[in-house]
Amino acid sequence: MESLTAIVLSGIFINNFILVRFLGLCPFFGVSKETKSALGMSLAVIFVMVLSTVATWIVYTYVLTPLGITFLVTISFILIIATLVQFVEFVIRKYSPPLYRALGIYLPLITTNCAVLGSTLLNIKESYSFAQSIVFSTSSGIGFGMMLLIMSGIREKLELSDVPESMKGVPIAFIIAGILSIVFMKYFGRIAL
Repeated sequence: MESLTAIVLSGIFINNFILVRFLGLCPFFGVSKETKSALGMSLAVIFVMVLSTVATWIVYTYVLTPLGITFLVTISFILIIATLVQFVEFVIRKYSPPLYRALGIYLPLITTNCAVLGSTLLNIKESYSFAQSIVFSTSSGIGFGMMLLIMSGIREKLELSDVPESMKGVPIAFIIAGILSIVFMKYFGRIAL
């Protein structure tokens, strides 16, 4: 049985969803232009990851498995995540209209964010208990948010730098993401838990 500390370190650093598992790249590149929107997206993703983990773990454990219909895991998890994202979108629109406008199309895209679905499916694959699932989804969300904030900080600095015209925007973002990924896999890949 994996310790909670190992799950936290794995979720944030060793198996980071963006840099190691390559999940959630659409919002990573789309929302990382400004730190404010990156922070909002990070918090929304963490919130949705944790809520979807709670809901999907309960549905899998007490509905799908007892009824022998675990083949419906993917479709039922997507429906649960879509419902939760609609809830989050409603709350952000009501209580923070500027953040809602800043996130734009990327907020509804959390529904199809493979990091959120990946988190719920990995909980099942790893046979995590309820507590382990919550810890894993929280730490994975923190790792996702950490990379989003790091990338937004770098991209904001690059706006003030002398970057060749052909490299501005997405091309330089891909290069930076690749370098960050290499660093993470080289450094944290050596850590054995």
